[in-house]
Amino acid sequence: MSHKPSLLIIEDEEAILQGLIDVFIFHGYQVDSAMDGKTGLQKALSGQFDLILLDVMLPLLDGFSVCNQIREQDLQQPIIMLTAKSTEQDIITGLTLGADDYIGKPFSVRELVLRVESVLKRTLKRTPAVSEISVGEMRIDTANLQQLDSEQPEQFTRREIEILQYLQQHSERPVPREELLEKIWGYRQPESIETRTVDIHIAKLRRKIEADPKQPQWLVTIRGEGYRLLTQPSKIVINI
Repeated sequence: MSHKPSLLIIEDEEAILQGLIDVFIFHGYQVDSAMDGKTGLQKALSGQFDLILLDVMLPLLDGFSVCNQIREQDLQQPIIMLTAKSTEQDIITGLTLGADDYIGKPFSVRELVLRVESVLKRTLKRTPAVSEISVGEMRIDTANLQQLDSEQPEQFTRREIEILQYLQQHSERPVPREELLEKIWGYRQPESIETRTVDIHIAKLRRKIEADPKQPQWLVTIRGEGYRLLTQPSKIVINI
């Protein structure tokens, strides 16, 4: 019997929740649900879910708090947040707290299913990574998702580690956003997807690995080409 991926949907609008449950059961998922943040958090921390769909606006405990508390205990749990498309700050906040991606309301059910399938495809086929990444003098333990040799080590999400590993493997060139969406998030036709998730993940990484995130020396942006992880610190500011 093939594995049925398990999905937790935390959404307080009953009609939307029931519609999503029906859609994902139809597509072969095992689905659990919650209609408030407190119950959703309890289920998220007590269950084994392949992915969590998390609304921002929830009673009892908002989606940001739920995401933050999940991340405090589990750095690998895939999370997609459902946000108001017009509220850019919601998007930035959700991704900064550790969501893997977001999709704006109102959304296309087909697009949501494709996004979930893409994230799960990447997650379920993960292969063992190299045990350590070095960025300048920082050494990062990829198994435990944290900085080595530090009294207050930086913590990384699995997605952040995957980005660093991919950029390190291709350190001889800039890597376009579309390539990261395809290789790290697993999105097909990434050029047609409107998302700031790559930019915000890069900004998060800079705050962790750079002495001055506003003038990065290691993880730089090459105008019109993409992101590059340097093996030697940049002597000039080429980040935009």
